[in-house]
Amino acid sequence: MRIIDRKIEYNLTVKQNVVIGLLGTKLDAGKSRDRWQNWRPTVSLCRQPDFVVHRLELLHSIRDVRLAKTIRDDIHHASPETSTQLHQVEFADPWDFEEVYEQLYKFARGYSFETDAEDYLIHITTGTHVAQICLFLLTESRHFPGRLLQCSPERERAAPGKIKIIDLDLSKYDRIASRFRQEQREAASYLKNGIDTRNAAFNALIDRIERVAIAAHDPLLLMGPTGAGKSRLARRIFELKKIRHAVEGEFVDVNCATLRGDGAMSTLFGHVKGAFTGALKDRAGVLRAADKGVLFLDEIGELGLDEQAMLLRALEEKTFLPLGSDREVQSNFQLIAGTNRDLLAAVRDGRFREDLLARINLWTFTLPGLKSRPEDIEPNLQFEADQFAEKTGRQVTFSKEARDKFLAFSLSPTAEWHGNFRDLNAAFVRMATLAQGGRISLEIVDEEISRLTKTWKSLGEEEQQETLTEYIGPAQLQQIDLFDRTQLTHVIEVCRKSRSLSEAGRILFGASRERKTSTNDADRLRKYLQRFNLIWDQINE
Repeated sequence: MRIIDRKIEYNLTVKQNVVIGLLGTKLDAGKSRDRWQNWRPTVSLCRQPDFVVHRLELLHSIRDVRLAKTIRDDIHHASPETSTQLHQVEFADPWDFEEVYEQLYKFARGYSFETDAEDYLIHITTGTHVAQICLFLLTESRHFPGRLLQCSPERERAAPGKIKIIDLDLSKYDRIASRFRQEQREAASYLKNGIDTRNAAFNALIDRIERVAIAAHDPLLLMGPTGAGKSRLARRIFELKKIRHAVEGEFVDVNCATLRGDGAMSTLFGHVKGAFTGALKDRAGVLRAADKGVLFLDEIGELGLDEQAMLLRALEEKTFLPLGSDREVQSNFQLIAGTNRDLLAAVRDGRFREDLLARINLWTFTLPGLKSRPEDIEPNLQFEADQFAEKTGRQVTFSKEARDKFLAFSLSPTAEWHGNFRDLNAAFVRMATLAQGGRISLEIVDEEISRLTKTWKSLGEEEQQETLTEYIGPAQLQQIDLFDRTQLTHVIEVCRKSRSLSEAGRILFGASRERKTSTNDADRLRKYLQRFNLIWDQINE
């Protein structure tokens, strides 16, 4: 009795093979009397010696009911364990892709799949080529949650023939999966200009951008500080999409910080002759120029609210009105937006439309600055050398001492890299230009280090001046010593990044707290700010 129970339990765990396929009006028919002497795909797949079809779902048109019933009877004769269910599916034109796909889609949506108990195989040997393609697409999209099945005849036409099951999970195919991985590596390297970057976080970011850039036509938002490489990356994304035939049009880029007034509207959306003073002829505009291509709007946070509203409509409806025109034009472009601003803060301040941000914020990637990627300075320095050689025809190298000193400086806390990769590019171009005999000496490196240090110090003082003027005004600033200015600037920066007064106090007084018996970091910070007529809410407004 126990053995029987185990046998029943085992049988309940075995999945049933269910085949879904179309009736083959020619191949399945055969000749009425000699049909058993011919290979008929639907009947033959149920005669396989090592593969049992437990149920066949056979799709046919009303005009082929008689043939479908004959096939059902023949299958029952050849394979009594197979249950055949007939389903009427009508194609007015079996070569009309849209109609065939719609009817098969309706069948898939209406069918009760039980994947825990049944394995589904989609038979793609019969039917028109259009029907076979539609079955493939619906299986790939998992509307048919199964695998593809093909069958083919042997030399002996009366034999059952052969079957082949195709799993669309490509990761299970070693050579295909290996090829995909190699293509992904090549694409990621392309996006990085072939630079062998070492920063793990940056490499992971590029891998994600590569997957999204090829698959998506939705807007991409590239954020990051000035000089982090947003413009270059946007162009490389376009070029990669072009190589993969994901776009047909051109790459059009605009720096929105240069657009003002009617000129902004005209540049973006075009205008008709006479739309404003100086509009002597029609202008297409960059949105129309980017049709079927990629439009890169750098510094999108600088756009005016009117331009933002029109851009949103163009993104959602693919249509817009040129300036001065009453006739809409169309453009189907992919937008890549770049910004170094905090767009959420701009929304709160009323300088950026919340609905536009929601539309372009689907895929957002933040590029880190050079200072956050110290391990990538050396490979990028080599990239700058290669670029200089390509542009000028001069191969320039460092002496060992000069290279070691420049890299040590580049990785030190002294190196601010305010302009990020633009600073690195400018530094190398200056050193390479001064290098006699194509060799950058220690003296040239010392001169460049001195220049960069002075530039960054000046920029730091300007930033400090702007920060303090914003909070305490120019009059009070003149009464504060340089020492106190530096300290106050750092305190304000910590307050800006902290979630509460207490958190900021813990950061600022972390060392001295250990030496006090009673501490109230928030109160200490509050009193410090009061010295300059500042309060917490004012800084974190």
